[in-house]
Amino acid sequence: MAKKTIREAINEALRQEMERDETVILMGEDIAGGAGLDGEPDAIGGVMGVTKGLYATFGPERVIDTPITESAIIGLAAGSAVTGLRPVAELMFVDFLGVCFDQILNQAAKFRYMFGGKAKTPMVVRTTYGGGLGAAAQHSQCLYQMFTMVPGIKVVIASNAYDAKGLMIQAIRDDDPVIFFEHKARYDDAVEVPDEPYTIPFGEAKYVREGDDATIIAIGGMVSEAIKAAEILAGEGIDTTIIDPRTTSPLDVDTILEAAEETGRVVVVDEANPRCSIAADIAGLIVGHAFDALKAPVRQVTAPHTPVPFAPELERLYMPDAAKIATAVRDVVNHGK
Repeated sequence: MAKKTIREAINEALRQEMERDETVILMGEDIAGGAGLDGEPDAIGGVMGVTKGLYATFGPERVIDTPITESAIIGLAAGSAVTGLRPVAELMFVDFLGVCFDQILNQAAKFRYMFGGKAKTPMVVRTTYGGGLGAAAQHSQCLYQMFTMVPGIKVVIASNAYDAKGLMIQAIRDDDPVIFFEHKARYDDAVEVPDEPYTIPFGEAKYVREGDDATIIAIGGMVSEAIKAAEILAGEGIDTTIIDPRTTSPLDVDTILEAAEETGRVVVVDEANPRCSIAADIAGLIVGHAFDALKAPVRQVTAPHTPVPFAPELERLYMPDAAKIATAVRDVVNHGK
């Protein structure tokens, strides 16, 4: 089985679904790009190069380069979804959600409910999130919690290439709106990925690692940092379980509670700001439903409640990392000793 990056896995998922189903279309800013330049017409393939090569195969009617207007992109996606297509729209950076949030919050998310279950809205919004590349405060935020809170929206946060491919295919085949988050600093992370299409069901968290001493629940790009922390801690004789929720809506509450109850010590890791975060939501669920099993307070490792700094030194301090996670795990393991 070949190793593929997250970028390659998502591109492969898009290509295979477009070959399988002619109603799947792509739209977004510069997802083909390069028009009027020397060389191939899809010289760019999106700001992160994820859609490169698809224009040459499927043409301008199915790979649609749009003007720079997020409200029009998401409005076009919602309208085409309810009229029989399966659009995959690219919102270049999730930070731009403010421009098009009404189309998601008050339109796409509500169609099935408003029309008594008779309307389907099979649209996917691909978007990038996260820090680590020095992209500053308007291009580095983690805003998945703002979509997770909306009824009618499914939210996917893939942490590796294998999951990214299976979850993307599942998202395209789903009949409800899906927001698909891709960490911009993790596109080149590679793992073994099958060549054939496959799906991963929503709402099924993944046991990345199992241990007896503490549970780490990590969101998206933080899963790799949690793995590094677990390796550091293993050298100290501390064995950790790592849970990757994979989707925040639906959220696999049963697996999260099961893992929390097994160790009694929990650290939740979320790159987003702490107030009203996924980390806070998960911590609240654990305290509310597994309190009697806890041997220590639930710890949260998040970014501080500030905008993302531009200066590289400050951004490194801002981001949760393996060292901060390891410190939090030590705290819960040693609590009361």
